[in-house]
Amino acid sequence: MRINLSKFILAPVVMAAAALASNTAMAETIKVPFNFTVAGQNWPAGEYSIIPLASGNQISLVSQDGKKIFTSNLGPGAPDPGDRLVALRFDEVGDSHALKTVQYKSMITSDLNKKSRHSIYASSRLSQGR
Repeated sequence: MRINLSKFILAPVVMAAAALASNTAMAETIKVPFNFTVAGQNWPAGEYSIIPLASGNQISLVSQDGKKIFTSNLGPGAPDPGDRLVALRFDEVGDSHALKTVQYKSMITSDLNKKSRHSIYASSRLSQGR
């Protein structure tokens, strides 16, 4: 019996490319009109892609230039299970904004900005509705 190593190497590469292509196809883009912070890092205003990861329970927020990437776990959210909404929610502290949650369809991240609970803030939301 002869083993063809090229088939063993090529098959995983093709499967990985297909998974990446399907994840990219599900990405949503949202425009944030102000500078903000995520996990203590400053992010500029601009367009961001929200990409669900293959595991189904994580989401990545990626800047258009690919220099900024933030990944977080998703859990069941309050929205209707059939909800198709994609939204970023921010805490406003004075003139600055901090990312609070990312909603992707019926899933949502936990509070990403827990420090703001001890501050006086207002909440705002950007969404890509369907």
